[in-house]
Amino acid sequence: MTLSRRGFFGRTAASAGSMLVPATPVVPAAPADSHAAGAARAPGEVTVVLRLNGKTTRLTVDPRVTLLDLLRERLRLTGTKKGCDRGQCGACTVHVDGRRVLACLTLAAAAHDRTVTTIEGMSDGDRLHPVQRAFIDCDGLQCGFCTPGQVMSAAALLREGRPRTDEGIREAMSGNICRCGAYPNIVDAIKKVAR
Repeated sequence: MTLSRRGFFGRTAASAGSMLVPATPVVPAAPADSHAAGAARAPGEVTVVLRLNGKTTRLTVDPRVTLLDLLRERLRLTGTKKGCDRGQCGACTVHVDGRRVLACLTLAAAAHDRTVTTIEGMSDGDRLHPVQRAFIDCDGLQCGFCTPGQVMSAAALLREGRPRTDEGIREAMSGNICRCGAYPNIVDAIKKVAR
């Protein structure tokens, strides 16, 4: 019997599929709200209390969960971006106790009982933070993917009072990558707020 190429792959896929059937019944996933306040804690989970964007938030989390995944996946604060997930691009920059940190390299449990500010917490209602306004005025963004991390870094370094020259600003912002190349405009935005 001669099999066509399509027939061969069809039979191979069918037989491989039968080997993938689990020997034990599949247990349905826990409902999405199983980690809500007051829900039973799974073995190994830890309680984390954050002062997040001005509000106290209490959660139970796996101790291996990063702050980035907690913000994006559990709390739906998707302004903080997941870029490289290795601490190399700066897209996930947030403030913890006023200092800029890379949320992809920070465990959520390490932020317990600390103040966390994300890009969503920078504005005051409809009134933008001065750095956000300067990024718009100076056209310091193109695709916008890196912009939240850039804004968070810029706000922190301005608060630190460090940058005074173009070179100093570029050095202080070197952990934040803009693949669109809006660097000159980002520097202009930071200088505008610094003035």
